[in-house]
Amino acid sequence: MSKIAFIGLGHMGLPMARNLLKAGHDLKVYDLVQAAVDELAAEGAKPARDAREAVNGAQVVITMLPASRHVEGLLLGDGGLLESIATGSLLLECSTIAPESARKVHAAAKARGIELLDAPVSGGTAGAAAGTLTFMVGGEAGALEKARPIFQSMGKNIFHAGPDGAGQVAKVCNNQLLAVQMIGTAESMALGVANGLDPAILAEIMRQSSGGNWVLERYNPWPGVMPNAPASKEYDGGFMAELMAKDLGLAQETAQSSLSSTPMGALALQIYRLLLKQGKGKKDFSVVQKLFVE
Repeated sequence: MSKIAFIGLGHMGLPMARNLLKAGHDLKVYDLVQAAVDELAAEGAKPARDAREAVNGAQVVITMLPASRHVEGLLLGDGGLLESIATGSLLLECSTIAPESARKVHAAAKARGIELLDAPVSGGTAGAAAGTLTFMVGGEAGALEKARPIFQSMGKNIFHAGPDGAGQVAKVCNNQLLAVQMIGTAESMALGVANGLDPAILAEIMRQSSGGNWVLERYNPWPGVMPNAPASKEYDGGFMAELMAKDLGLAQETAQSSLSSTPMGALALQIYRLLLKQGKGKKDFSVVQKLFVE
């Protein structure tokens, strides 16, 4: 059992923290949304009034925040949370942020004797609830071995992607590919249905054929094909389109820094930005299907 502080109880953070409770860890939690804190407190977590109170006495600190600016704003600078985290502690930064931002936080943590891992996740809210997330970890191998039991309380697959920031690089590559798969699947579903095919039959044909992909296996964007997918629930829940747009933007920044050519990623970003302009940013990212049928 570890004394863990968990900061950021959103769609992903709350079920991740709940799995730490189930694993028997001593958990203290904080979020700007008091209802999320209260929900976990009712299940046995210790509520904190602010982030500093949350990390007081913690051996492990986990942060799960929306974007780079939130992570840097919380941790860095005069009065930043790094000043309140005890030397020798483990800091597991599970947000999806820019690799350069992650490296900046790594450097600041090392200066204070704190072992930091950037460890973004894949698996969505369903994976977070089931404890089957994939962690893509950047940082020192020794720190990862210390953190492995914590990760195993929340996930199924733990990959050491490489040095500081490597976890974030792996995450933006993964989400860029996921976005391209989703757009291509939605486009093909719309084409088949427009030409008289039953969407469920078409989806199964493609799933079992050379066009098969993760979206067809688990996350079909056509309403009614998969009853538990967000598409069958008015595209509510899941991974918001605005977050996919954010991640695609991070992928483009990463591509620019390495002079990499990512034309499909660039097009995917423009398509998701169009969804945001249409007011669909809070819907699941599979809502891209609507671009091909409306």
